[in-house]
Amino acid sequence: MPMQADLNSRIEAMFMRDKLFAWSLVVVLWVVEGFVLWTMLPYVPDGGTQTVACIAVLVLVVFNTASIAAMVRHYSHDKEHVYGTDIRHLDAGR
Repeated sequence: MPMQADLNSRIEAMFMRDKLFAWSLVVVLWVVEGFVLWTMLPYVPDGGTQTVACIAVLVLVVFNTASIAAMVRHYSHDKEHVYGTDIRHLDAGR
């Protein structure tokens, strides 16, 4: 049983690290897209084009955020398989 407890703690640690990294990238995406939009808008003279650009950026970040949320949710349901396989391969390489 201690071996299984160690495996579960390693799986949980890998999952939490990946989850933190994924959400960090989402935050970076929102910041970068917001910065690009903010610096680009003064160069777009047409209000309609500015509106389309804002909507496009919003759609981009919302869909990317939703895809990361779906990935994290999927990994949380199947983490024993996903991370268990990784850990076995990592241990076999030692």
